Amino acid sequence: MKRFSKYTVIIGSLLIAAFAMSSCKDFLDPEQQVDVTEDQLFDDWYEYRSVAMGLYGIQQKLVEQLVILGELRGDLLQVTENANVDMVEVYNFNISKDNKYASPTNFFKLISATNNLISVLEANHPEVLDPKSPVTNYDRLYGEVLCMRAWAYFNAVRIYGKIPFIHESLTTIDEIDGYINSSGTYVDSVDIVFDIDGYHNDTIINNQIELEKQYFDQSLVIDYFTNELETKIKAVGVNHAIENNDRTWEITVWNEYALDALLGHMYLTDGNLHEAAQRFRKIMWLNTEDYRYQLDESFAGMQWRNIFTGIDPKEHIYTIWFNKSNFQQHDLQRIFDIREPNEYMLMPTRQAILNWETEWRNVRINNNTSQPWKTRLVYKGFPGDWYRGFALGSYLYWKDGTYVDPNEVINMLFLKSENDYRSADVIMEDADTVVWKYSINKGTFDQDANFIVYRAAGIHLLAAEVYTWYVFEQSGLIRPFTSNAVNIVNDGTNYSVSSNREQMGVRGRVGLGNGYDKIQVANIVYRHDPFTNEVIGYDDYTGDFLAKQRYLENEIIEERARELAFEGERFYDLMRVAKRRGEPSYLAEKVSKKFSGAKRDEIYNLLLNEQNWYINYFE
Repeated sequence: MKRFSKYTVIIGSLLIAAFAMSSCKDFLDPEQQVDVTEDQLFDDWYEYRSVAMGLYGIQQKLVEQLVILGELRGDLLQVTENANVDMVEVYNFNISKDNKYASPTNFFKLISATNNLISVLEANHPEVLDPKSPVTNYDRLYGEVLCMRAWAYFNAVRIYGKIPFIHESLTTIDEIDGYINSSGTYVDSVDIVFDIDGYHNDTIINNQIELEKQYFDQSLVIDYFTNELETKIKAVGVNHAIENNDRTWEITVWNEYALDALLGHMYLTDGNLHEAAQRFRKIMWLNTEDYRYQLDESFAGMQWRNIFTGIDPKEHIYTIWFNKSNFQQHDLQRIFDIREPNEYMLMPTRQAILNWETEWRNVRINNNTSQPWKTRLVYKGFPGDWYRGFALGSYLYWKDGTYVDPNEVINMLFLKSENDYRSADVIMEDADTVVWKYSINKGTFDQDANFIVYRAAGIHLLAAEVYTWYVFEQSGLIRPFTSNAVNIVNDGTNYSVSSNREQMGVRGRVGLGNGYDKIQVANIVYRHDPFTNEVIGYDDYTGDFLAKQRYLENEIIEERARELAFEGERFYDLMRVAKRRGEPSYLAEKVSKKFSGAKRDEIYNLLLNEQNWYINYFE
């Protein structure tokens, strides 16, 4: 008979020690099998917290899979000759069921583990279900686990297109396997329903459950879990800083801002712009914590790269923490880094590099709005998005056993701007391009860069995407809010003038938010040669507001590529825009561009079918 003691199957694999709040982040190893019986569990708060840390340990194991599937299927990453077979399959969109990146196992492990702890909390602490009861740490922990489960479903459905809904009574991997492999109806053994006060010695009702196998598509996942998060959570995130005086703790567990980020992300993905805007506003504008998550000089210029070397509450919203001293590591550095013993299996695409290297700063033009064909470049400016690009930021050039000095890269770009490609090629001869985000300030054996799930700039850009299409009523008129989107991206002037912090915007903090360097939405938008910056044409959007919106959306999505490259979201950004427009060709064209010859046509035609955007694991 299935009793709560069956939780030893999963909780025993999570709980390896009582969790000491004063210690460093000793995430628990979910692989260890420790025989712990029910009467030894949940005697005090720290045992609950220890089990929750085990859930974060499972979440760590999803990081590599999320990056590979979210980036290698996009347009910014490609395989090298060192790539393994599974990576090559992902790259070519011919993924087999035994491909390790296709496996939903770690998603199911996380879902079953969260089901388990949710059931225990609801049984032992039914006050978590009472919205009128005072908020306790059990409520905050309950909120963390609900967020983690919703996040698991949301990511899984973006990968697979549909995902089996795992009933809360299924709390072990064996049960989930049985359910998924059933012909249609799965008979769960016995469900124990405790009386309302949750004590074990109360009367219990034994119910045999017949579960009909259900698959949730993206819309249903978002509808179900946004409703659950909106209605069942009283609070999110245990405040460990009270005891250990370490504010980074609140960022490495699900918290109130992370809840808003997740909800806003889901609402935007589903096309609910109003609700997405409300959630992003709570992060960007409505918090009073010293204007937290506004973009100021904290990570401006060369400081931008420091986003990836630590955890800071001015930028990080939710980050999955790693540390080699605690044996918390992943394989991303091994996959990207060219230094031995790393394997350099994936590298940036040419398009990814051009996204940074064809940006220009301090540009001046003689703008003739009445006769735009007469507009001329006065000063071409300086080429390259230095801070986010080759200045040891998102990527670098590697040659002769070391990185190429960024000044040499700038010299190469200036030579190209003078059409001196021969000299430029000499500088870069035999140089490789290397993804560097997971290697900044890391030794070759570290393998422990943190993985950022949500950060301020990413939310600002999602909000800008919302406001590109968002409309509101004012004095009986329907008005667009595209100006808000432009300001968010460029210079932060969307913020109230009463703000005590100097706002810079996403582009502004890397020196691209002023003058002609800004993203501009006007009647006339000029086209420039990417290497010389000469004006080579223009687009006339006069009287075509929809065309202006689409242009702005294009610019925002490419800004996300420069700001968030290799962080796991690129393919889903392209999916979201293609779906909103009803144009699969938008995604197909961008992704296929990294291939050549007949392969480019093959991938383009394949991706015109939206079904091929997903790993059809459950067919």
